[in-house]
Amino acid sequence: MDARELLLVGVVIAFGLAGVLVPGVPGSWLVWAGVLWWALTDPRPQAWTVLAGATVVLLLAQAVRWTLPPRRLRESGATPAMAAYAGVGALLGFVLLPVVGAVPGFLAGIYLHERLRLGGHGEAMAALRTAMRAGGSSVLAELFACLLIAGAWLAMVLRG
Repeated sequence: MDARELLLVGVVIAFGLAGVLVPGVPGSWLVWAGVLWWALTDPRPQAWTVLAGATVVLLLAQAVRWTLPPRRLRESGATPAMAAYAGVGALLGFVLLPVVGAVPGFLAGIYLHERLRLGGHGEAMAALRTAMRAGGSSVLAELFACLLIAGAWLAMVLRG
């Protein structure tokens, strides 16, 4: 697989990560499709191992999402800007504190957005609790799974 194809796979995975934060977009399946594309064009057995792991992680994430409340974020006052803050926070957390940092980063992103919007700590904490009860935990589960998959793919690509 040449560098151009790897870049395109990376773009598909990045679109999938962003799609997780947008209701109605099959973000997790775009991430999986990117890994599938890579596995089909990479002759190494490690590519198939990453694909199998991605499949298991996504199926587990879907099972977790089905047990959580459905997405009702719009009704709770969530905005696209809040989703962007949460996504960037999760990504930064994932990079700064590998894997486990995605959760506090996601929460910190929502908190920061609400703190800037509302101005006070108490109001921001109340808005964070409301957002998580209204479906934020479902989004977090899916985003965390996709970040794990993207991280595994990136690690395997960099490993060569």
